[in-house]
Order: sequence, then C-alpha cells, then structure tokens
Amino acid sequence: MAEETCELTAPHPAWGGGRARESDRRRRARTRLPVLTILFHPDARRVGEQATLGDIGGGRVALLSRNEPGFAAPGSVDLRPLGDLHLSRSPLRVGPGREPGSCRVDVAGSRTRLVIDGVWVPQGRDLSAAEVRRGAVLELAERVVLLLHTLPSTPFVVPPCPGLVGESEAILRVRDEIRRVADLDLPVLIRGETGTGKEMAARAIHEASRRRKAVCLCVNMGAVPATLATSELFGSVKGSFTGAVRDQLGYFQRAHGGTLFLDEIGEAPPEAQVLLLRVLESGEVQRVGSQDAQKVDVRLIAATDADLEKAIEEGRFRAPLLHRLAGYEMYLPPLRERREDFGRLFFLFLREELRAIGEERRLDPPEGTDPSWMPASIIARLVRHPWPGNVRQLRNTVRQIVVDSRSTGSMQVGPLLERLLREAGEEGDEPEEAVQLAAVAEPREPVRRRAPAAAYRSPSEVGEAELLAALRVHQWEVKAAAAELGISRPALYLLLEKFPGIRKAADLSAAEILEARELCGGDLDAMVTRLEVSKRGLLQRMSQLGI
Repeated sequence: MAEETCELTAPHPAWGGGRARESDRRRRARTRLPVLTILFHPDARRVGEQATLGDIGGGRVALLSRNEPGFAAPGSVDLRPLGDLHLSRSPLRVGPGREPGSCRVDVAGSRTRLVIDGVWVPQGRDLSAAEVRRGAVLELAERVVLLLHTLPSTPFVVPPCPGLVGESEAILRVRDEIRRVADLDLPVLIRGETGTGKEMAARAIHEASRRRKAVCLCVNMGAVPATLATSELFGSVKGSFTGAVRDQLGYFQRAHGGTLFLDEIGEAPPEAQVLLLRVLESGEVQRVGSQDAQKVDVRLIAATDADLEKAIEEGRFRAPLLHRLAGYEMYLPPLRERREDFGRLFFLFLREELRAIGEERRLDPPEGTDPSWMPASIIARLVRHPWPGNVRQLRNTVRQIVVDSRSTGSMQVGPLLERLLREAGEEGDEPEEAVQLAAVAEPREPVRRRAPAAAYRSPSEVGEAELLAALRVHQWEVKAAAAELGISRPALYLLLEKFPGIRKAADLSAAEILEARELCGGDLDAMVTRLEVSKRGLLQRMSQLGI
C-alpha cells in the first residue's frame, strides 16, 4: 500500500511528459508553414497541387525552379516538380522576411521571369505577414501561376462534400462543421455573402443526414410574395382566401420526413415569422383557413446574406426567431478569403462548360513550348479580383468566356472579362520594371499623343494593323496605346499574343540587341524605334540577358 500511495501522491515522470507532449501538439497545431498552390499550369490537371516549403521561419531557404520543389494533390504523396521548360533550372529562393510570418522571394540569378501581385520583380521582394496570409500571386515565366500562402503544420483532413469544391482551410472547416451537425436534428442557420454556396451547403447537410433518402425542398423566401408566404409555407384549405379553389399542401407538409431549406430568410414577412417560430417550438403547422394544427417532422435549414441583428434593431426581424433558427450557425467564406481554391474552381467550371459545347480538348496540355489556350496572365489577374458575387459570379464569368471564345482559335476577351480585368486593379496589371532600372534610363522628349478613345471598345474590334499603328505612335508604351484604342492593358497584352506578327521584348535575342546597340550608338530611344519594343520591355530583356 505504501508504494501505491507513493505513486498516487508523488509526481509521476510520465505526467510531466504527457503535459509536454500535449503542449507540443498544441504548438504544432498553431504553427503555420508556407505553401505554394498551383493556380495555373499548362497541364490543367495539375491545378490545385501544393508544395509545403517547410519551416523557413527558422532560417531555412526553399528553392523554386523547374525541378523543385515537388508538388502533389492534397492527400497524395506522388510528388512532381513544375517541369515546365520555360522555367529556369536556376532556382528562385523563398526565405524568411524581417518580421514573423513574412517572406522574402529572391530572384538570385535565376532567369525565370517573376511577377508578384502584378509587379515585375527583377531582383527580390519582401512580402509582409499580411500579404502572405492573404496569399501572394506569383507568375513564373508567364507560364505558371502559384499562390504563396500558409497552412497549419498539422494537416486538416475532412471527407469531401457534394458540391463544396476546394481544399482551402476555410472550406475544410465548413465541411467539418457539416460532418458534425448533419446527423443532428438541430435547425441550422447558414450565413455568408451572396454566391458563396449556401444552398450547396444545405444540400450537403441533408445528404449526410439520416434524412438523405427523403425529400429536400429548397425555397427562396425573396421570391415568395409576402401575401402568399403563409399559405405557401403552411398550406391552405379550399375557400380560405380568394383564389383558393382547392386544399393545398404547404412546403412544410411536402417536406415531412425530410429537409426544408429556406434561403433569404431575412425576407420572410412578419406574419410568416410568427408561424415559423411556432413550428420550431412545437413542430406543428396550421393551414390558412383551418382550425386544426398538424404535426410535421421537418429538419429546417435557413440561410441569409443579410445582417439579421440589424434587422432586429430596425424591427424587421424577430429576435426569438433568430435564436431558434440558429440552433447551429455556420459561416461560408467569400471567394476572396479562399484564394488557393480559385484555380481549382475556375478550371472545374471551365472544363464543364467546354465539355457542354464539345470543346474540352482546349484544355489538353500543349505540346512542347506551345502556348496554352488560356493565358496564365488571365488567371493571375482574375484571382486578385474581389469577386463580390463569389463562386456564382465566377461560374457565370467562365461561361461567358467559353461562349465568347466558341469556335475561335484562341481565348477571346469579351466585354465582361474586359470589365473584370479593369476592376482587378489596372495599376497593378502591367508588370513594371524595377525603380532602379527606370532611374538609369535616359530621359527623352515626351511623345506627342493623340487624345484617347472617347468610349470603351471591345478588343475584338481591334485589328493587327490598328494595334501596330497605336504602338508605334506611342513608342510601344502599352498603357498609352491601350488608352488610345479604348481597351485595357490586359486586353492589349492578349491581343499581342493573338497577333504573332507583333514581337515582344521577350522574343529578342542577345545578338539582336547588341547589334541594335552598336548601330544606334547606345541610344536607348533609337534602339526602341529600331527593335519596335517598349523601353520597359527592352530594359527588362537586357537585364535578363545580362547586357
């Protein structure tokens, strides 16, 4: 007994070790590691693959090139490098920044052209902790687009849910919440901005519940006239009001044994709110014109993008109803908070829309160094758009792109895409040369420019000859030429890709540049005129070639 007493009262070595192990587990759960997610790759099947860069916060430097690191789909151990021949074998370097959570990306002699968040980076750039948390968009050699962000060091594994596509931390949390609440008969309130997939989440809850074999009815309260809301929800008897020519079941009776999803619950009229509260409290409904209550067995899921608390303050929504609806409350993140899912969603929708018109072959990997049907720069710009309409707006945009580009040899920029590219922040759309390169450029007389176009034009209206003339007038400065033509700079870049007869600075060889420099006596402006490329592009190309 003495030994037993001693064991119970004296500190046991294993107890301290257990606390240490638990503390270590919690520390690892809080630790976040930098990750690269593929948003665009010439082989569209690789979109969504990830590479963990390890603990660079401890001073480690990760290498990024054609051959390293290895990327894999979430949950897979099959690692493959990016492998694109346009990427240099000499690596970029990703290391710790000056503050905790920040990163520094160094070009470090690599010949891979690097653009970060729309700005060309000839040497290196520090990314703040906030930029890394939001996700920094890296364009490599105009061929591959990556997102540099962070994920917990401890993997978060959740089974997939129908319709909820993505592997971001935010969407995994939603899927985990669905798994936890699905088999409970609690009412669920789903909140989130318009277009985030609230109905998809409601259907996923139903499919994972014990009611999956019963009906799941979805009703948009914003589409139900206020005068008919009560009868539509709870039913009516013949003659109870003008137009009630027969007994009618309401949504609650029709969903008996299953699930009823009420979208835009904030639009429910006051009289319907009172009756909804009664159903949630007693499980009984009363048809309009009837004196008898009727028991129903319905799992209620509601959703809204409205501020219900504000509606309560203004007297438009009943506080008791909100408390009853929110038996469990779930929040769906907007698309801008799950940037790592953007490429996966974009190409899922793109493949579906192309398949619908029999043109899915456009997503086949290009041969050798051939360009992709979808330019990498489009994805890099669109991922930086705020997407107020979220996933629904993205899907509609993809559909518009496919229709605009139907039966054409290359992807077309229609009015919708043109507007989105403008909204994505035109000042950051054109990769600019570094300040130090601009400073060494010789000053030149300002070019005499014609007035810009008075109205917006569709890029499809601009022909090769007109584009070439505008570029020549403006000394190959893209911003001025785009303004004159009445299109955005992103659209002009796409036109340059569409018309292979117009060369870009990236196409110049070292021999051509050296010959032009000799013939022009080192006059940079004269070299620009002779080579027919922008001064910015020429300086950048000379820097890349070490001239």
